[in-house]
Amino acid sequence: MDTSRSSHGLVGALLPVTGVVFTAFVVIGLAMPVLPLHVHQGLGRGTFVVGLVAGSQFAAALVARVWAGKHADTRGPKHAVVVGLFASAMAGLTYLLSLRFASEPATSVTILLLGRALLGAGESFIITGAQAWGLALAGPENTGRALAWMGTALYAAFALGAPIGTTLYGTYGFVAIGLATTLMPLATLLLAASVRRVAPAARARASLRDVLASVWLPGAGLALSSFGFGAMTAFVSLLFAARGWTVWPAFTAFAVPFVVVRVLLGHLPDRIGGARVALFFVVVEAAGLALLWAAPWFALALIGAVLTGFGYSLVYPGFGVEAIRRAPGQSRGLAMGAYTAFLDLTLGLASPLLGLIGGVAGIGAVFLTSAVIVACAPVVALRLMRPARPAEHLFHELTA
Repeated sequence: MDTSRSSHGLVGALLPVTGVVFTAFVVIGLAMPVLPLHVHQGLGRGTFVVGLVAGSQFAAALVARVWAGKHADTRGPKHAVVVGLFASAMAGLTYLLSLRFASEPATSVTILLLGRALLGAGESFIITGAQAWGLALAGPENTGRALAWMGTALYAAFALGAPIGTTLYGTYGFVAIGLATTLMPLATLLLAASVRRVAPAARARASLRDVLASVWLPGAGLALSSFGFGAMTAFVSLLFAARGWTVWPAFTAFAVPFVVVRVLLGHLPDRIGGARVALFFVVVEAAGLALLWAAPWFALALIGAVLTGFGYSLVYPGFGVEAIRRAPGQSRGLAMGAYTAFLDLTLGLASPLLGLIGGVAGIGAVFLTSAVIVACAPVVALRLMRPARPAEHLFHELTA
């Protein structure tokens, strides 16, 4: 690491932005365990609609991701985060509106889809802006660590939000989730206002095609490995409920090892290479998903969730280091937006697809399918470790 930037200085630079991400993403963590229950049990919809509602957030994030990256490069990362917080607050108001039509489930679900789309766009601006913000404050020699910190805050928020959301939903119903989703982003604006802004990137930026050429192969690895995350966010609550187990520990068991690994080992992608790190961790993730599918007991299922969280923990920064190293330096916001769009693409498509599979073959089949798909990601990691042929050359040949 650059001697001009001590470990203490790095913590001081990243901690405020990490705090913004944490408080903003508690909102998403609140809804994770209860949204499938609200749609399935409260509104009486099937698993396909559950997957559609869960996946709509990520589909909207996919559409907004490149826009968010360009916004962070041209208007500054802090401005992008503020826009995202306002959009998230609007999503909460839409959640509350959907409850007015609870007696008309089709109408209520339609309004809920709009709220999820607003939250997806808000999430896209928040995390893309925060990542560009963190990269600018930390410096290029700390790319993996900066990405790990942002993700640590995100999943720590999920770990905290899941039991809080379950408690709020059980005590006050979905209206409490709507109120929290409205108010918490507005409160986070006060924290964001105190963080030092960074100047927008230079006006001479790379084209979207050039950026995609740089990040598509790491993005493909991220897309494959994120099927496990899609299964966890949309369907693990239904899996545990179907087997008569308490729901919220599954989310905490996934998120806690995720956070611990990122805190203790977040430096590994910078030190030994992102592809090498991703190769090991996706194998662990696939094993955890397979165990969730096969587990006959609550404790064994929790071990599967722990392995899944452990495995997924360094996949994003591992492949992300490879993406940023290949991307034009003046377009890091756009590069992070394009790279993360592969995550959104998977989650937007995987949730409805896995919902269909669950409806036909049972909820356990969701996790078996995800395990098989995640097990394909090591092929991408191995390809990234080969120096023979730059991935961007292949991209240009395929799109010429």
